[in-house]
Amino acid sequence: MEVLRKLLFPISLGYALVVYIRNFLYDVGFFKSKIFEIPTICIGNLSVGGTGKTPMAEFLISLLMDDYKVALLSRGYRRDSKGFVLASNQSTVGDLGDEPYQIFSKFPKIAVAVDADRRNGIKRLQAKVRPDLILLDDAFQHRKVSYGLSLLLTAYDTLYVNDWYLPTGNLRDSKREAKRADLIMVTKCPANLNRADQKRIIQKLNPVPHQQVLFSCLAYGSEVAGDTNEISLDFFRDKQLTLVTGIANPEPLVVYLKEAGLTFDHLLFKDHHSFTKNELRQLRTKELLLTTEKDYVRLKGKVGNLYYLPIEHRFLGKGRKVLEACLEDFMRSNS
Repeated sequence: MEVLRKLLFPISLGYALVVYIRNFLYDVGFFKSKIFEIPTICIGNLSVGGTGKTPMAEFLISLLMDDYKVALLSRGYRRDSKGFVLASNQSTVGDLGDEPYQIFSKFPKIAVAVDADRRNGIKRLQAKVRPDLILLDDAFQHRKVSYGLSLLLTAYDTLYVNDWYLPTGNLRDSKREAKRADLIMVTKCPANLNRADQKRIIQKLNPVPHQQVLFSCLAYGSEVAGDTNEISLDFFRDKQLTLVTGIANPEPLVVYLKEAGLTFDHLLFKDHHSFTKNELRQLRTKELLLTTEKDYVRLKGKVGNLYYLPIEHRFLGKGRKVLEACLEDFMRSNS
């Protein structure tokens, strides 16, 4: 696979040129970015995935929902529906896509909508919901909207400064566009990442003066959830366990489970995978299935003995306080 990606390098040069021209036309004003009066917070990255955007969106929702009427707008990748869809109790994962459906299931009191057209989605949310602010999931590269606050995520082991354009690398936007972010969040760090290593990464990212760089690690739950009550992760030791993942980078989860003393078979699928009838039939033959929360919402009700491991971002050092202060200042300036 890596050899093939290198052979596709000429295509990546063409892709890079298209990205450069597009951003240049926005920068000089030939293409216009629409500014909305309602506060908008963009959560995104420069790569095709694997930075933890959904857990970060959930983290922000948990911080903001008690004080503000929050709405979340996503594209709804690989959903079956078209156009604008506002989540309701009758919505399915096919209507919304796996990640928006996961968020709505966890936070049913907030408005969750999907629309590939961010401008239209914001307008429809304003008309139907009248929220205090809108979180825009995976929207950093969508420049048709000028966002009030932009959070750029990059994974510790795949920093965007070390990456290259698709299809040779994983970048879908230019590294130079990182300057548009207000906060750069280095996610999936080792929990013991020291200050010297953090400083080294900051120097490599070379943020512009107005940017702050925060660091977070993934925190997995000690208990798993599923169709039955929550049970301890230790329950799975010495059992015939199958791990099922359809996410961009399952490696941190695999490492965590091995360090927890679990042995398992790993069925690896691509990100946002739609499970076929044959694959579901195969999964039904397994004694115990452990998966991610995103995969769980796509598999729930289709296979039995299914569990997922909750996950959240945990900031290192004073990162959480810095983020909370930034959100407070942003909302105060837009009140």
